[in-house]
Amino acid sequence: MSRDALLEEIETSQLKQDIPHFNVGDTIKVHIRIIEGDKERVQIFTGTVIARKGSGLSETFSLYRVAYGSGMERVFSLHSPRIAKIEVMRQGKVRRAKLYYLRGTAGKAAKVKEKIGVKKEKVAVVAQEKAPEPIVEEKAPEKEEGKKPEDETPKPE
Repeated sequence: MSRDALLEEIETSQLKQDIPHFNVGDTIKVHIRIIEGDKERVQIFTGTVIARKGSGLSETFSLYRVAYGSGMERVFSLHSPRIAKIEVMRQGKVRRAKLYYLRGTAGKAAKVKEKIGVKKEKVAVVAQEKAPEPIVEEKAPEKEEGKKPEDETPKPE
């Protein structure tokens, strides 16, 4: 086995499988494991995705949020073991690959419009999952070979 193939195999074994699909402009919650001394806790960082870079194990994404009047930006490694979970809160409607222009904004200017029609897609998916099973017609019981059809119907007296 060549060195490149071995590295690629190790790298693919380290990739996370439970990552939801999200794009630039989406608002997401990142649950981060924080270790303080001998204790471990989970802290949630909510923000708008302003950039995604790289691929494979080295893929990163940047979140931006305004809290207490000041903007903060944080870069996360997508496949980091420190990330416990990623939740997509809302999908944004953007026309750019990087939203660096949001860095200097605050208030209403820092907002991204929500995609219209996303909720309809979610409802359609849920409706398909909860759709009733198709009705299967039951077969009539098979007739015994010794009986004739006129023997089955009662004769009026």
